[in-house]
Amino acid sequence: MTTSRRRATLAVIAGAAIALGTSACGGAPSSGDAVQQKIDAVTKQGIPGVQVVITNPDGRTRTLRSGVGDTATGTPIADDARVRIGSNTKAFAATVVMQLVDEGRVDLGASVEHYLPGIVRGSGNDGNRVTIRDLLQHTSGLTDYVVAGGAKPEDVKPGQLQIAGSEEPLPHFTPAELVKISTSLPPGPADKDVAAYSNTNYILLGMLIEEVTGRPAADEITTRIIDRLGLADTYFPRPEETGIRGPHSHGYHRVGGKQVDVTDGDVSWAGTAGAMVSTGADLNRFFTALLRGDLVSADRLAEMKRTVPLNKNPDDGYGLGLVRVHNSCGKEIWGHGGGIPGFTTAGGVDTAGRSVTLTFNHVAMTKESGEAVSQAIDAALCER
Repeated sequence: MTTSRRRATLAVIAGAAIALGTSACGGAPSSGDAVQQKIDAVTKQGIPGVQVVITNPDGRTRTLRSGVGDTATGTPIADDARVRIGSNTKAFAATVVMQLVDEGRVDLGASVEHYLPGIVRGSGNDGNRVTIRDLLQHTSGLTDYVVAGGAKPEDVKPGQLQIAGSEEPLPHFTPAELVKISTSLPPGPADKDVAAYSNTNYILLGMLIEEVTGRPAADEITTRIIDRLGLADTYFPRPEETGIRGPHSHGYHRVGGKQVDVTDGDVSWAGTAGAMVSTGADLNRFFTALLRGDLVSADRLAEMKRTVPLNKNPDDGYGLGLVRVHNSCGKEIWGHGGGIPGFTTAGGVDTAGRSVTLTFNHVAMTKESGEAVSQAIDAALCER
């Protein structure tokens, strides 16, 4: 497939975007019944199924659900259902990079050109002007390869969404091919004080990890984080793997007014920006461990939590692979979130160590459904 055709294909799929929940609704304490009511309100907005996993600081976990994980059978979402976690993958990749900084193998102030010579070049792009910190914090100005073609997910026409099982499945991409899509277009303005979200940054970070360690980024994420924390339901898909292993929810995308099952597909286009699979319980464990200081040094964690405003929502702060928001009951929440065709994950960990992950098997949201999701996360984090 030509570069231009690949760019067009990527342009019609929903990017692995931030989905950390915030809400401006009232902050009264909520009971478990109130949380259930809030997630029921999400499915009433046309989202097939929702699950929320709440983990208390003492490790006690409970799971609530609404709707279905499979519209064909009506089967509910299982408590241990795996989902594609989209841009939560960025937090895993960022953690590995910061571990390499701790080990003296990566310098955040060094240029991309220093580690990956000749990769960021062309159309006005220059790897000498982009640092590793810029990649982590989305201050590089590099064009996002996912939206390089200019199409919006809501503009997708029937038959355009290229998924496994369609007449023309989404092809396999290498990281270098994704970066080439980005660098075929001029960069945007590189504002060091505002995070301009771009998946290209985290594809490059995956390439950096491989260059520095001599091992695939997926292997480093597995060894350094997944195995270390015992995240039994979390994994990075193998090259050209299209299905989801083990128990999982089906994922859906609305195309031409119909819910299309997009569970299976080659997610190499997401790579270290958004390809991983996990569960709500495992995500809670990961973010809790990271924010407790179990995975990086105190100095590196402090750098990860040093934020700039995010262009998608200036009220949110983007650090180095971490997002900070304040919810309606005044809590500071840290996490990431993500969206990928078929799945959305949102939530975070408060400063007391309470963690919440809400997952649902859809990605394109209306303003109303987005607000319903935010209120559900808010209720779970604010309940007493």
